[in-house]
Amino acid sequence: LYILLSNRMSEIKNKNILNIIFLFSIFALLAAYFIEYILGHQPCNLCLIERIPYILTIIIISLIYIFKKNEKIHIILLSLIFISATLISFYHFGIEQGFIKESFVCDINNGNKSLTTEELLKELKEKTISCKDVTFKILGLSLATINTLISLLFSVITLKIFFDYEKNK
Repeated sequence: LYILLSNRMSEIKNKNILNIIFLFSIFALLAAYFIEYILGHQPCNLCLIERIPYILTIIIISLIYIFKKNEKIHIILLSLIFISATLISFYHFGIEQGFIKESFVCDINNGNKSLTTEELLKELKEKTISCKDVTFKILGLSLATINTLISLLFSVITLKIFFDYEKNK
């Protein structure tokens, strides 16, 4: 009975953790769109890329709840998504801090093409955002910094759920 109750409690705990990650992913996307469209802070290319893991997380957790099959596979996918998100966010953080050089990912306008005078003037009028420019901070931290920490935390949590999965069944 103790083992059965213990396993059931772990399953409930895991579902609660997945619920928190799911709700946080929705919150993160809503906050990003609020900052962009309501507050007027334009995202760089890496900021846009950093939204993808949250979209994928919402889809995967929804699949876990809808189909209730292959949960272990979905959890390892979540882990891999958050590990990737941590690396992307840390890369962005490194660019912001200046210890990593901007790459082609940050080149919004594909600087390799030839431009006419009119096209060049048009592009100069458009406000392009560099990946090293921090336009919005929360408690003195850039969103890339916050995202690095949260993605790392979610990576650890989802990996723990994955490795403890068989114990909890």
